[in-house]
Amino acid sequence: MRHGEHYVLGLDYGSDSCRAVLVDAATGEEVGVSVMPYPRWTQGLYCDPARNQFRQHPQDYQDTLIGTVRQALARAPAGAADKIRGIALDTTGSTPCLVDEHCTPLSLTPHFADNPAALFILWKDHSAVAEAALLNEAAHAGATDWTQFVGGIYSAEWFWAKTMRAFKEDATVAEAAASTIEHCDWMTALLTGTHDLAALKRSRCAMGHKALWHRTFGGYPPASFFVGLDSRLEKIRASLGTQTYTSDQSAGPLCEQWADLLGIQAGIPVAVGAYDAHMGAVGGGVGIGRLVRVMGTSTCDITVGYRPHGPEKPVRGICGQVDGSVIPGFIGYEAGQSSFGDVYAWFRDLLLYPVHTLLPEADGIALEQRESIRRDIAAKLIPRLEEEAAKIDPAASALTALDWLNGRRSPDANQKLSAALTGLTLGSSSPEIYRALAHATAFGARAIVERFNEEGVPIKSIIGIGGVARKSPLIMQILADSIGMPLAIPAHDQTVALGAAIFAAVAAGLYPDLISAQQALASPVEKTYSPNQALKPVYDTLYRRYRELGEWVEGSLKSR
Repeated sequence: MRHGEHYVLGLDYGSDSCRAVLVDAATGEEVGVSVMPYPRWTQGLYCDPARNQFRQHPQDYQDTLIGTVRQALARAPAGAADKIRGIALDTTGSTPCLVDEHCTPLSLTPHFADNPAALFILWKDHSAVAEAALLNEAAHAGATDWTQFVGGIYSAEWFWAKTMRAFKEDATVAEAAASTIEHCDWMTALLTGTHDLAALKRSRCAMGHKALWHRTFGGYPPASFFVGLDSRLEKIRASLGTQTYTSDQSAGPLCEQWADLLGIQAGIPVAVGAYDAHMGAVGGGVGIGRLVRVMGTSTCDITVGYRPHGPEKPVRGICGQVDGSVIPGFIGYEAGQSSFGDVYAWFRDLLLYPVHTLLPEADGIALEQRESIRRDIAAKLIPRLEEEAAKIDPAASALTALDWLNGRRSPDANQKLSAALTGLTLGSSSPEIYRALAHATAFGARAIVERFNEEGVPIKSIIGIGGVARKSPLIMQILADSIGMPLAIPAHDQTVALGAAIFAAVAAGLYPDLISAQQALASPVEKTYSPNQALKPVYDTLYRRYRELGEWVEGSLKSR
């Protein structure tokens, strides 16, 4: 394969925006990149943070798909569109939506336009806590624990809980729904022109980690289990079939309609979709003993293990273990933190309250100048906090924080939990609080690594990808010091989209398997943070305080 001969297209649907990356299939070089925010999401439509409701409109996904691909092609070498050999995409998850019998989201039909229950329910929507509790109670009551391969606890962030929640919100939506579809599966249906639920190739990654599919179950838990929760779930289960597909396989050829809309050739293979963290882990270099932390608004922590010769051992408290969900032929393991970048964004917005509310009312300053000042302060705040927090000796830290501002994803999912901050005095400063929050996010990561090691999934090194990984040397160093392992940062701004492009190259037949494609195209390491062994006793003490505070908060919740 020669440089410039074949290209592959990777699409990454994050929480806030869509990214398209056109990659040289011989070298992994980016030849065209575009990022576009979701228009309706940017306006705050369909969201109510006070109720933990975060919904997205499918039209946002279509608009940004067209916009990013066309823009990436405009930035690529002449003739690049004719050299694209395959497409793959990833999305956040679990981000499901109710659809009709033609795979059309109900919110794209006139009767349910803009109905929150008919929209895609974003991963961070935690409105289904009660529904998850009901599912867990039922799953643990019988002879078979149907949650055993998703850590033993079903989360409010996932497929079935959110389907139940949508049914509860609007009975007419429940009646009209023929199935529930994950965002990644709807995108492949859209691009391939699939309008028959029976023909849809469901993602092994999505359905295994979030919808209780497992090969030893012969598919999903029995219909009787779901009927016991809500009789309306029976049709949803029946619509799923029993098969799932790994993302090195083609979901079908690109249809004429979307080829015209995107400006590329029809008929090229579209890979089966997957979640962003799982494809991103491949782009970042995941392997045996290597944990990839996809660090954005939240984190997903991904590693792989060998298939067992005997029965598969369930790992307690993680977000699932699925054969082929990351690399075909290996067990993919997922864990994560419900908030990571969101922790810092929350603190930033807290400090910016007077800038947002009082600066617009300031006398003697022109409107344009006020807006310039607001943008300048907002852009400089986190870098300045980092600069000052880096000067603080961790041994002198008197503050202890928890990172559960959006509940706890793992280990041991519990979306009812909330964060805490102790040790405050009249002398506590903003940089000290920022440093305490950095410690908290690092300790949440350490708890995940410890759980994997305790459960027989050894972690020897860590790879960090995502926005926070490349923007915050302080937080990355604290992570390495807290966990006591080297932390490698790949040299790529769009590692997740690159991972999707790697899958596209395999689905297109340009490489014989995913490992070969990963070795050829994955991003090289740009920087490695080595742990400061002299600080180990300090961070061990701070971690013990974190665990003690967490136990108190969790115990207090149980007592209430």
